[in-house]
Amino acid sequence: MSITSVIRPLFNSRLRELDLYSTQAERLQTDVMLRLTARAAQTEWGRAHGFAGVRTYEDFAATSPINSYDDLKGYVERMVHGESDVLWRGRVTHFAKSSGTTSDRSKFLPVSKDALRDTHYRGGQDCVACYLRQNPGSRILDGRALILGGSRSAADSTKESMVGDLSAILIENISPLVNLIRVPRKSTALLPDFEEKRDRIAREAIGKNVSNLSGVPSWMLSVMNRVLEISGKDNLTEVWPDLEMFFHGGVAFTPYRELYRRLIPSDKMHYMETYNASEGFFGVQTDAGDPAMSLMIDYGVFYEFIPLDELDRDNPRVLPLWAVETGRNYAMVISTSSGMWRYLIGDTVRFTSCNPYKFVITGRTKSFINAFGEEVIVDNAEKALHEACQKTGAEVLEYTAAPIYMDASGHCRHQWVVEFTKEPADEAQFAQILDEALQRINSDYEAKRYKNITLQPLQLVKARKGLFHDWLDSKGRLGGQHKVPRLSNSRQHIEELLALNA
Repeated sequence: MSITSVIRPLFNSRLRELDLYSTQAERLQTDVMLRLTARAAQTEWGRAHGFAGVRTYEDFAATSPINSYDDLKGYVERMVHGESDVLWRGRVTHFAKSSGTTSDRSKFLPVSKDALRDTHYRGGQDCVACYLRQNPGSRILDGRALILGGSRSAADSTKESMVGDLSAILIENISPLVNLIRVPRKSTALLPDFEEKRDRIAREAIGKNVSNLSGVPSWMLSVMNRVLEISGKDNLTEVWPDLEMFFHGGVAFTPYRELYRRLIPSDKMHYMETYNASEGFFGVQTDAGDPAMSLMIDYGVFYEFIPLDELDRDNPRVLPLWAVETGRNYAMVISTSSGMWRYLIGDTVRFTSCNPYKFVITGRTKSFINAFGEEVIVDNAEKALHEACQKTGAEVLEYTAAPIYMDASGHCRHQWVVEFTKEPADEAQFAQILDEALQRINSDYEAKRYKNITLQPLQLVKARKGLFHDWLDSKGRLGGQHKVPRLSNSRQHIEELLALNA
């Protein structure tokens, strides 16, 4: 008898709860807000901001302004050094290291035991529940899960706290029962050197019956290629015949989709996007036919949203979930069971449905190009690249873009550095299609490109093989949840890449 068929009924009650997302969203989110403020009422932050008196959303919204990481940094640093009851009840001993702010190279995000239980691990369980609902013939639990994680950061850890990638924290605290069905071994998963870890993961996983993968697409791709190198096989179905699922997140999957289809040429292979950030687990792709993710609204996260076009105003509107509209870009604000209160996370989303609340990630509040009023966001870039790949047969592995404010001829344009796994036959044609697609997708970019008055056609620079890998390696950012910055008004990243590409 299949193990999956025995375990499947255990998810039925949770699936009934998820069905309430369509009709009970405001109640569920209000319950989360009241639960969070009640738990934190006797913390230093809760006492200072009157959490004991919060009864409605309006009460909560009046407790404090929206916070950046710098606003909360002093409290977090005290927590890292062992203080209790600061932003969240009790002592928090785990902190996820994430990319820094303008004033710091890194930021440290608290991950409480409550958050591990009511947010991060709950998200993983719901992924399996939703997948089994969509695929009644699945045998996913009969095989092993290859889970790709990051590492601890000994240099940043203290005697009071452990600092590392979120994925390392999740692996460190995972249930012993889950360890029985996952690969690689914990000691391998937490290795700091990605090259060594990739090799050991591949060797440990080749002989196992792997049925599902979890991780960031770019880093998982590197492991998959190493598996094929060691095994001598042509594709992953020859190594793992029962492979059927990839739970992915961290970066957009569009640039990698064709690569995965080529490496896993199986009709039974499925893909599910997740939104599991260092700050919390926010979204799951609950319908394989819809690229939008469902917002997980009964975890330990309360959501608010700021219309992106109002973000730089002195007093932007801040909306609860039940006040958002479809089709608009919002900056996401969260309050969590780790004590990140009204925290502007830096991600932007657009809702495609309000019944239930489903969304797509459109970029970062600081990941865009707006040097000349063109307001190009990551969502625009991903769609335009996808079109250029479809029309030219190319496949893109990594990319980044930034403005050239004035070249030798006095012209301004966007410059794209692109690493291909399958190069277009005509690079100029690829660049032209990319440029034209951006104009069609983004009216502001189109206006600036009008008759080449403000912006000239974009410039495409073909990256040598391994450029982005080498750049990340030079920054000590191989593996884990580290990502290539996609768009930026600054030329810092792109100049470093161009220097390595010479």
